[in-house]
Amino acid sequence: MAIIITDECINCDACISECPNTAIYEPDQEWSYADETELNGMVTLPSNGEEVDADTENEPISEEFYFIVPDKCTECEGFHDEPQCASVCPVDCCVPDDNHVETEEQLLAKKAWLYDE
Repeated sequence: MAIIITDECINCDACISECPNTAIYEPDQEWSYADETELNGMVTLPSNGEEVDADTENEPISEEFYFIVPDKCTECEGFHDEPQCASVCPVDCCVPDDNHVETEEQLLAKKAWLYDE
């Protein structure tokens, strides 16, 4: 399951540097799948099989709060024992995203997808 940042976020910036997948972005920031990953060109999303250009800049998911791109979030599987964003958040607004439930196996496969392992 991916992590989501709730509207209780105080935009403190603590989570961004902790994310090993560069899945967290500032409010109103465009993002791409290629950002700090091994992805480039046309790729198939593991979540739904859709073909996308990894280099395309996408619209921000939130214009008010920090946000997490679900297809880049692995809950830190393969890196840490727990999601690092949640462990450093001073207001506990990094919580499981019920709309993106994934098994440990799926999260590890996503990590491999991001880094061409």
